[in-house]
Amino acid sequence: MRVLICLLLTAALIAPAAAQARPPLLIPAAALSASAPRDAATQAALIARADAALAIKPPSVLDKTLTPASGDKQDFLSFGPYWWPDPGKPGGLPYIRRDGMRNPAFVEGSDGPAFAKVCAAVETLGLAYWFTRDERYAAKAAALTRVWFLDARSRMNPNFQHAQAIPGISEGRGIGIIEARWLINLNEGLALLSASPAWTGADRQALQVWMSAFYGWLRDSANGRDEKRELNNHGTWYDAQVAYLALLLNRPEDAKEILREGLTRRLIAQVEADGSQPMEMSRTRSLDYAIFNLEALMLCAQLADHVGLDWWNFASPDGRSLLGALAYLAPFADPARPWPKPDVQAADRRRLIPLLALFLQHREDATLRVIFSRASGTGSTDSKVLPFGLP
Repeated sequence: MRVLICLLLTAALIAPAAAQARPPLLIPAAALSASAPRDAATQAALIARADAALAIKPPSVLDKTLTPASGDKQDFLSFGPYWWPDPGKPGGLPYIRRDGMRNPAFVEGSDGPAFAKVCAAVETLGLAYWFTRDERYAAKAAALTRVWFLDARSRMNPNFQHAQAIPGISEGRGIGIIEARWLINLNEGLALLSASPAWTGADRQALQVWMSAFYGWLRDSANGRDEKRELNNHGTWYDAQVAYLALLLNRPEDAKEILREGLTRRLIAQVEADGSQPMEMSRTRSLDYAIFNLEALMLCAQLADHVGLDWWNFASPDGRSLLGALAYLAPFADPARPWPKPDVQAADRRRLIPLLALFLQHREDATLRVIFSRASGTGSTDSKVLPFGLP
């Protein structure tokens, strides 16, 4: 597979027709409009983050100090965050699970933090370039992407076979695919570089080949099939990732099939008629995971807009809906409102504010409007109050 992908990348670089630039699939067009009002503080914060990203030395999968079970350091490697050495076993093996309790050692020697850093930085740099047309930002985004994804000497192989490994138990799990969601941020950022010579048609073509290979791995590998079968937030984020890549790769029928099935497989299966999410609320960080799954559900709703499916107004015969899921959580945007469970770690309730804004852009609801106005300090859902970038 590695040799095949290298050949495909080489062919793509010399192909006469470069991949066409695409607009972002998720960043609201209103937020990118030249005529849209700008919040000065928010834009200043964006530029500050972009300036900090200019100083990043482009990381590579080869930088990690550990090697995946494959023996190939160009394979992505991460470890399950809630797994700890067993104090009663020699060498702590096999590890034991403590749900919601992050093992700080899980990031050491792995690729997870660097991968997320690259993808988030490219999104930030893409946004900064869009608003300033400063070529430094575009050039840096292109350089970060080339080192991690395109340069044959340093790039990551297009798989997550060794994601969220567990010492003594697993060399990598389907569950680890959830960490690949940062690819959405990366591609949204790159979509904003269409006017820059720094990100060329050959670059777009080469990255499309990489994304196509990764898409195939997500759909066909044993780990990918395992993640698709997950019933909780893992399954939702799997659908969101695969549907996003299907649209990115001009496979709208794939995306439509995934998102049509997702109404039953995810929304109806995960959300009760009262709007609660039992599978997420059973966790030790229940509010955090309920918001996290809702973020993925709403991302699916955005993607569904591209293929003529309406998740925003959908309701099952017994009343399960996106509106219900958001209405259940929305009151907890108020930090003074007690969450009914004693979570081991408090959730960042501010994450509910952009979800409220996004929903109200698609469907009006008087109760949610009041909650949003109180939480955000404004009743407006225009680009001034939407955060730059994705959750």
